[in-house]
Amino acid sequence: MKAKQISEHIWSLKTWMIVPIHVWVVIEEDGVTLVDAGMPMMAKGIMKFIKQLDAGPLRRILLTHGHADHVGAIKSLLTHNQVPVYAHAIEIPYMEGEVLYPKRKKLENNVPPQLAQPLLESTHGTLQTMAGLTPYLTPGHSPGHVVYYHEKDQVLLAGDLFNAKKGKLHPPMFTPFMDEALQSSLIGKELNPERLEVCHGNTVFRPAEQLDEYIQQATKKLER
Repeated sequence: MKAKQISEHIWSLKTWMIVPIHVWVVIEEDGVTLVDAGMPMMAKGIMKFIKQLDAGPLRRILLTHGHADHVGAIKSLLTHNQVPVYAHAIEIPYMEGEVLYPKRKKLENNVPPQLAQPLLESTHGTLQTMAGLTPYLTPGHSPGHVVYYHEKDQVLLAGDLFNAKKGKLHPPMFTPFMDEALQSSLIGKELNPERLEVCHGNTVFRPAEQLDEYIQQATKKLER
């Protein structure tokens, strides 16, 4: 597994399984936050990296969504670190296997029931910032997909909202409602991050500059 510091507070951990798979370690004063948990084989490397980083203990795990390649290491991680796991309330019944993911044939029991808790909300219903990361609901790839924006570092951790190759935005794979995902992608304009990171692909700098072209091209493909 390869570790790379991508900003003052954020490290990317990457492995390969046909395609690249990234998770992110975010450092704050109270310790470490893990964003997504990758595949089971990544658990040992994640724990080793956090220990070597010596920036404090693992405090929480935040999920962009509950597909298997984003939650695989959770079970092993929690045997060593009893920390809360957060996902959007909309996503939890899908990843627990209570509700069928859209256009899937089988229920997915990707995490045990009641393991994950809903992302915290303010009294106004907006999602609360944790560890410098503000969640935004971005459905399309999955019903409760979220992205996390680190405002201080101007980094958007986008999960599977996009794929990326050679610094260019590409549509995410296996997305049941691409039209909804394209609408969600407008968060990139609203936040205008300096840097965007995806699970499957590489860094995109100033993604807002690409969004109009990206949406136009992806929309054309949908209409074919």
